[in-house]
Amino acid sequence: MEDESQRVLAQPVLVRPDREIATAQRLPYFVGISSGTAGSTGLSMHLVVVPPGGHAEPHIHIGYETGLYVLEGRVETRYGPGLRESVITEAGDFLFIPPGVPHQPFNLSMTEPARAVVARNRPDEREEVVPYDPAADA
Repeated sequence: MEDESQRVLAQPVLVRPDREIATAQRLPYFVGISSGTAGSTGLSMHLVVVPPGGHAEPHIHIGYETGLYVLEGRVETRYGPGLRESVITEAGDFLFIPPGVPHQPFNLSMTEPARAVVARNRPDEREEVVPYDPAADA
């Protein structure tokens, strides 16, 4: 049975991403759903933009899963030890990145940005990432 207090207090929260946050990966993130913007307790959701010809820094997410939905563009994500594996995603594709997997996305277009919705099972806006040196696993 639903708790009466939750039914009365629960309501949708509209968030318009009006600011960009700096990330360890050096890509622009636009804040969407988070504990700070919507009071979420188990997830966050942002928009990431990979500039034409751009890429993130190689990194590992610590302690959370990440799901992406590509809105525009084509992105090659190199992953695994030494970043020797890769997958290409394009508009309409989903990509799941488990915690602890080294990865680095690259926008394959030199003229158009790539955009994706990023969801994590971590509610805060701050990311827990560590830089990854692919040469260390070469």
